[in-house]
Amino acid sequence: MSSAIAIIGSGLIGRAWTISFARAGHAVRLYDADAGAAGAAIAFIESVLDDLAANDLLAGHDPAVVRGRIVVAPSLAAALDGAVHVQENTPEDLATKRRVFAELDAAAGQDTVLASSSSALVPSSFTEGLGGRARCLVVHPINPPYLVPAVEIVPAPWTAPDVVERTRGLMTGLGQSPIVMARELDGFVMNRLQGALLEEAFRLVESGACTPEDVDIGIRDGLALRWSFMGPFETIDLNAPGGVTDYVTRYQQIYARLFPSMQRRADWAGPVLKVVEQARRGQVATGALADRQRWRDRRLMALLRHKRDAGGRIGD
Repeated sequence: MSSAIAIIGSGLIGRAWTISFARAGHAVRLYDADAGAAGAAIAFIESVLDDLAANDLLAGHDPAVVRGRIVVAPSLAAALDGAVHVQENTPEDLATKRRVFAELDAAAGQDTVLASSSSALVPSSFTEGLGGRARCLVVHPINPPYLVPAVEIVPAPWTAPDVVERTRGLMTGLGQSPIVMARELDGFVMNRLQGALLEEAFRLVESGACTPEDVDIGIRDGLALRWSFMGPFETIDLNAPGGVTDYVTRYQQIYARLFPSMQRRADWAGPVLKVVEQARRGQVATGALADRQRWRDRRLMALLRHKRDAGGRIGD
């Protein structure tokens, strides 16, 4: 069912969420205190809709129809008027989140869900003093959400259960894949998983064991091929004849042996950063990063279409 959605903040995340909601049939009101930023977001959205349509990623809708569901709101009040869900995308700064959520709580309708796209701040840290704190939570995407379905729904200790369930339903209706956390936890789920991998990646390069490109090859042409359609628990369940228990019996001692050497932190900003920076700039010049980001998104479109088509032919 179509609903009015308010997007607050129109940077990389806000503009991506706008596409996700509009594609699903919702009327989206995009608001940014910087009017120029909202205009730039609209220009970006218009630039990618045709590519999404070419990959059959607009739910069968014409780009012009999706674009017609998006308006730039002239004020915060106009964006919030009648909205059932607010997706806030302001900078990752605690003072900013507290100020913005106080404004949202004061101005939004009583039943409007207030969600933050925060990737690191737990919802209790910026909603505790609000009168409407029971309708507040974090809804953290992997950018861009219109191409990467996983999204974390993170309640504060006082978030009402029906708010969590309404949000789960909304995200599912968008075509997202919700991770509904039972409680808030620093880093949530995805950043903790990504952080563990990055810690080891920096350690490997810092120690001289391999190059940054070797690490990227190991993920890109190794682990990620399986991980693109199944997670680590299903991976190990299928990697031993008797399933996950058999895998643990056979291989846990390998990881137990490695674990002590994986406890030392590499300083990401230390000398290793120069090694990684030189390796990356040898692959892509700084001035070409925007073009490479567009390449990444087109590859994601093709992968998403393939996963959907393969799921239909082979099964999920």
